[in-house]
Amino acid sequence: MDEIERPAPFFYSDVEIDSEMQLSVKIMDNIKKVKADLIAEIEKRVSDRILEQTNADLLIKLINNADSLDEAINIAALGTTYKRTGLHFDKRLEKMSNTIKYFKKNETLSFHTDDKPTHKLIIGDNYEALQNLLIQYRGKVNVIYIDPPYGKDSMGEFAATNYNNAITRDNLLSMLYPRLQLAKQLLSDDGVIFCSIDDRNQAYIKCLFDEVFGEKDHISTLVRKTKSMTGDDGNGLNIQHEYLLIYTKNKGIFEFHGEEKSFEGYSNPDNDPNGDWCSGDPSARSGSDSTYFPIENPYTKKKDYPPKGRYWAFSKDSLDKYIKEGKIKFKKDYPSNQRGFIFKRYKNKMEKTYDAVNSLFAIDNQYMNQNATIESISIFNEIVFDYPKPMEFVSKLIKYSSSSDSLILDFFAGSGTTGHAVLDLNKQDGGNRTFILCQLNEKTETTPNGIAYDVTSKRIKRIMTGECYDGTKDFKWLEKNEPYGGNLDVYEIGSVSNFEWTEGKTPFDVIDETLYGKEKFATVREKIEWVCGNFDKTQKYENILNEEE
Repeated sequence: MDEIERPAPFFYSDVEIDSEMQLSVKIMDNIKKVKADLIAEIEKRVSDRILEQTNADLLIKLINNADSLDEAINIAALGTTYKRTGLHFDKRLEKMSNTIKYFKKNETLSFHTDDKPTHKLIIGDNYEALQNLLIQYRGKVNVIYIDPPYGKDSMGEFAATNYNNAITRDNLLSMLYPRLQLAKQLLSDDGVIFCSIDDRNQAYIKCLFDEVFGEKDHISTLVRKTKSMTGDDGNGLNIQHEYLLIYTKNKGIFEFHGEEKSFEGYSNPDNDPNGDWCSGDPSARSGSDSTYFPIENPYTKKKDYPPKGRYWAFSKDSLDKYIKEGKIKFKKDYPSNQRGFIFKRYKNKMEKTYDAVNSLFAIDNQYMNQNATIESISIFNEIVFDYPKPMEFVSKLIKYSSSSDSLILDFFAGSGTTGHAVLDLNKQDGGNRTFILCQLNEKTETTPNGIAYDVTSKRIKRIMTGECYDGTKDFKWLEKNEPYGGNLDVYEIGSVSNFEWTEGKTPFDVIDETLYGKEKFATVREKIEWVCGNFDKTQKYENILNEEE
């Protein structure tokens, strides 16, 4: 690439500001851009029927007259009370900074072993990770599964981490809200998001999901059996379950696909040209006079009527057609208490080749936490999480909700269960699914180097390659399993000041477009235009705002 001389130190989407311009001009442009974003968000809340138009007009007028960024943001915050659900909590608003966040590759933890799919692990704050993922994956993620931190004593995969050392309900809600907004933008039009949550927080988190995804796109709330033990929780009740919230980007085009239908019992004993068939029920619960009539067996002259309270599933005209086609076959000899004809259901005429998903499927013991603990011990030779999610549970969710070439995201990756589920599912059906995991490298007593380094990356490395990063193979999982194979790119979150002018250290130097699915740009201008057009939003950071502010 050509040498980059005095790169523009400050930029927003399609605006490039020359380094010779005065700082005051930059600040004014910054204020204008943020004001425009705030006004757009207020207008969106009006369209979503969260904010009254008259209130919005007043807020917009005040924002336009604000003299500073802080004043504009504080005014906009007045329009963030949730009127549809009454849900109210401290909000984390986005503010602009002078620091750009970007992906930088960790070559030490990354590995490529074969021609199988390449997956991604992003180490760092998932808010910054999601912002960067939008550059490449906006509208492309098919399935999101998250198990957010909902308290140090709750049964989540993040139980040990106690996010930011201060998980309260308000903190949980305010932390999740902006991340769910970004996640929604990543989902494909037919995408789905699953969220595991405990009984204490389920009602609040559902309200939050209703705000972000819309109540109309709530598919269902399932239960999962977490344990099977005697005793109680101090009040005479033995709680053995948690919840799974399911929301879609567009409920109208999303559909679950359960297990493949069993065609046992289908055969073709009479060489029917329509293929294999089985005997079906010719009656229906509803109908009219046109579908209630006798059917006479030409051999025995016996007449059959629909069962009491029911109707035939076809009219007289259709009856004649079905007889000619062989779909209705009359019996020559049969007991008096049986119907005198067979109503065939053809295998090749089945509209759906899969069963519906039972909403209670996850109450089976195989989906309990103890199974995940056993598997975790086999990989790490010790317990690394007290309550990990079972790999098979996450695997079923992915299988039932997406195709074999889907993109799966988990931005609270924990021990890497979702990645494991994707790999195992690919092995089962020969699929080419890929996963993206995001994990904050928070340090705990059991993970002195951080969760992402000590747990997430190590699990994926071991089950994909069959060895640890140091080349050893001393873990029991290998005794009963073959490595899945595949490749992993590990990224961390880098930061660079948009006022950095030092040669070789500018945003245009340090940001690598190939990490975002791009080929190397041929010219400096192309690189600058791409960076300026995509990385302005990665300058945003969260600012906690409470009632008093």
